[in-house]
Amino acid sequence: MSTTARDFFAGFPTFEQVFQGFAAQIGQLRERAPQPTLSDELRVQRAIDTLIAETNADEAVWLESCIRCGQCTTACHYFQATGDTKYAPMRKMNLYRRVYQREIGPFRWWYRLVSSPVKLSDLEELQELVYDSCSECGRCAMVCPMGIDTASLVHHQRSALVAAELVPPELDALRMEQKHRGTVFGSSPEALRQQVKTIREQEGVEIPLDKPRAEIMVLSSAVDLVANGNGLLATARVMNHLGADWTICSDGFESANFGLLSGDMALWKRQVDSIVAAAQRIGAKTLVIAECGHAYPALRWNPMLKGDALPFEMIYMSEFLGRQAMAGKLKLSRLEGKVTYHDPCKTGRRGGAFDEPRALFKAMDADFVEMPANREFNWCCGGGAGIFLLERATRLRDESFKIKMQQVNASGAEAVVVSCASCRLNFEAGRFKNHWDKRVDSLVELVADHLIEERGSTPDRRVQGASA
Repeated sequence: MSTTARDFFAGFPTFEQVFQGFAAQIGQLRERAPQPTLSDELRVQRAIDTLIAETNADEAVWLESCIRCGQCTTACHYFQATGDTKYAPMRKMNLYRRVYQREIGPFRWWYRLVSSPVKLSDLEELQELVYDSCSECGRCAMVCPMGIDTASLVHHQRSALVAAELVPPELDALRMEQKHRGTVFGSSPEALRQQVKTIREQEGVEIPLDKPRAEIMVLSSAVDLVANGNGLLATARVMNHLGADWTICSDGFESANFGLLSGDMALWKRQVDSIVAAAQRIGAKTLVIAECGHAYPALRWNPMLKGDALPFEMIYMSEFLGRQAMAGKLKLSRLEGKVTYHDPCKTGRRGGAFDEPRALFKAMDADFVEMPANREFNWCCGGGAGIFLLERATRLRDESFKIKMQQVNASGAEAVVVSCASCRLNFEAGRFKNHWDKRVDSLVELVADHLIEERGSTPDRRVQGASA
């Protein structure tokens, strides 16, 4: 008798149950958010000082070079979903441009005469534009004829709002938890040890925890440690199947980085530093980032790290798995049923990791179909950059997700595979709200379910979606 993912993961809740549990926890975050402690004047000044400090030559050129052509507007899923021009990416730069022109631009003497100073109300209005309605997906930058990286400019404004104590409450609650307790939704080193113990006892799968030396260091995420454990279990099965020399470190395991998501640069760096220190301590040659989309830029393109000085390579889970398949090291059984793949914005459009995940579908001899807009032209699911957490962004998130639904439906696929926990949570929310009949699956879990053991080939298996 063949063994399915449902058999392997029988001891854990389904991802649908995980989504429901997370939704309940997210609803409680607003009550945990800290209240502002500074005067209005100081909050405004700190925001201005932050933008000035983070404006270098690149930012100055981008702020000066916008020609108002509107190409970015047609590429933005929030504008396409609502038709509201205030969500045009070029308009999200207006306050930043005003600060630049008044404070450090070459004609600042003139702009101080013809423009008004920034007020706290301006910063409060900015919240919706840089948190609620920008997932920093990079689609606007891809079509901009002037090469403006709007997502980077948006992130600088998030940093300014951190300084002004204007982070949305859900993000701020998790930022403060990670900053002061070192956890996310309670995902502590003890929670990691307990999950590893549970997997060993219930599934009989070994997870090497805190090995003193290992070639591969693997990250996990809060979704696994406080929710269902399926991603960590699947990862362990794949690594053990490959015979990899790997480990997970209790002092550097959390992929989620609420410093990056909120704009808190100091927290961003601290979270990365702990992971880098653990990898260097064990002599890792490869750091595999868990299925957590924003963790990819948080680690690989951290502006506070010198990447060429690191003695190990940072790669995403889909990249690692795909490379193993391309090298013939990962043998997979046939996947039945027509499937499509959602490219996470951070790993796909901004990272270029397109071929590796598709190599896995080829290795599974899958009936794989592309969406009408795929690879670098892929549409964001609408929940990235922390937006899936924000209650206030519900309308924007739900409307933009309908674009993704249409794309999946047009492909004719029975299931959509994702390789990002945030995307997966947003897909699950969209599936639930729209009574959508498509299955949603994790790439690493799908691969783990189709491993061919050395003792012989396993029978064909159907896609085991999270909601199947």
